[in-house]
Amino acid sequence: MDLLLLAKAAVMGLVEGFTEFLPISSTGHLILAGSLLDFTGETAKVFEIAIQTGAMLAVVWEYRQRLGRTVSGIGHDPVARRFALNVLIAFVPAVLLGLLFGRMVKEHLFHPVPVATAFIVGGIVILLVERRHRRAYGERDLEGGRRARVESVDDMTPMDALKVGLVQCLALIPGTSRSGSTIIGSMLFGFSRRCATEFSFYLGIPTLVGAGAYSVLRQRDALHWGDAPMFLVGSAFAFVSALLCIRWLIRYVSTHDFTVFAWYRIVFGGLVLLTASTGVVSWSE
Repeated sequence: MDLLLLAKAAVMGLVEGFTEFLPISSTGHLILAGSLLDFTGETAKVFEIAIQTGAMLAVVWEYRQRLGRTVSGIGHDPVARRFALNVLIAFVPAVLLGLLFGRMVKEHLFHPVPVATAFIVGGIVILLVERRHRRAYGERDLEGGRRARVESVDDMTPMDALKVGLVQCLALIPGTSRSGSTIIGSMLFGFSRRCATEFSFYLGIPTLVGAGAYSVLRQRDALHWGDAPMFLVGSAFAFVSALLCIRWLIRYVSTHDFTVFAWYRIVFGGLVLLTASTGVVSWSE
């Protein structure tokens, strides 16, 4: 057993868990971290997608009561049926576009410099959307009695779900951020920050499981049973760190906006571009 490889898997799992549900792009951070750790290649690419399942299980655990009520009530409870339908509707666009363009995106954009550029562009978009959201609903969603159009996931319509599903497709571009696309896109459509954040969590369940299963199935010939400890370690660390992040983020959005993440993206992306152009860091392609 290669202890150094397991240590790298643990670090990658922590990166995945702490970034998956924040609007800062887990895929982008994994690409950059893998480049720094010399953790690259076809197996590493499958690993980066597969450990997202660990992060997804953190959502299942944290919201197990809501998910349990949905499963048990889907046959007779209209609220449960609407919730499940909305998640399904939001999930479909990413599946279709991922199948059509996923390979092309991986070939051309899964490199540090395109990721850093997407970091900066995404940060600017967050600043613009937050400015608009504050004008419409105040510093916080409920300030002055100005409620967002969609306060709860139970207030969503199928059309709301479709809109969120379409903006999630932007996350096919590495560095854009699945969470960032869905949360900031939802806010643009009139969701409260908390509702946008929670629905992003729920939508991540089928999205991350589907992406992980599809990636492992497609690349199964490149995998070996000897890789199992690496995948288990990465997934376990992703689960723990994602659980901590989810609980922190829900508290955070109750009193804060996402501006700090926007500036983080801009500064971090700028540093990557600067170090790449000056040769201070040799980012592997």
